Amino acid sequence: MKPLFITDLDHTLLRSDQTISPYTAKIWNELNEHAILSIATARSFHKVKEFLCELKLDAPMILLDGSMVVTPDKEIIDLKLLTKDISDMIIGEGAKLGIYPFVIGLQDNSIEELFWYPKVLNEHQSEVLLNYKNDPRLSLQDPIRAMNRVLKVVYFGSYEVLKPLTEHLKDIFGDTVEYKLSPENYGGGWFLTILHPHGDKSHALKTVTSYLGHDIANLTVFGDSVNDIEMFKLANTSVAVQNALDEVKTVASIVLPHTNDEDAVAKYLSRFIKG
Repeated sequence: MKPLFITDLDHTLLRSDQTISPYTAKIWNELNEHAILSIATARSFHKVKEFLCELKLDAPMILLDGSMVVTPDKEIIDLKLLTKDISDMIIGEGAKLGIYPFVIGLQDNSIEELFWYPKVLNEHQSEVLLNYKNDPRLSLQDPIRAMNRVLKVVYFGSYEVLKPLTEHLKDIFGDTVEYKLSPENYGGGWFLTILHPHGDKSHALKTVTSYLGHDIANLTVFGDSVNDIEMFKLANTSVAVQNALDEVKTVASIVLPHTNDEDAVAKYLSRFIKG
């Protein structure tokens, strides 16, 4: 059985300028002949294909924090959707505290992504939107609301705002949804991602290994952030890059001496290329 390697993207495989180094591309594509390589990311299908255009991608990909598992040729293997009713209720509760989210979902009967944003934006949200300038998926909604097929509801802001919001939502919705409160390392601030309770990377990892008929004992994962922790606990070998959050390093079986800007994942993978 070929070894299976699944890596996070931002601040793990991607450099801090959101690019793939030539060295990483070379190692990935060489190892692809001897192993199964894939990704587990908060990013969308659209962005993954853009970022990883130089990499050979054959295996199912875990996208949007785990709410979608899809093949590179757009075959959907699994979707974990929030209901429209719950999503609208979440949006309403946030509005009581004066904060409005981004809503990411799918067009009806399609894999095409929708990215809805509110009219009222804080400075962190405005900065995020600069990275999506001229993106055809982007749509202003006033008032912000949920579409029929919601993958995740995402709040950006300060910790002082999002921590009370997280606790408020937990009091109301309990374990009917999943909450991921994490620092946003590109522009500062924090983000709160709300998902289906089985829409995280660890549940998606089980879906991928089952689909491939693969053994968890032969799986290695890489990551750096809060949404990687449950995935780390599940995998036989979990590898944190040097720039990972301390709470991620604590649960990792291996902490690399290199950062994402020093090709940490590729340097680790290079030892598995048959020479």
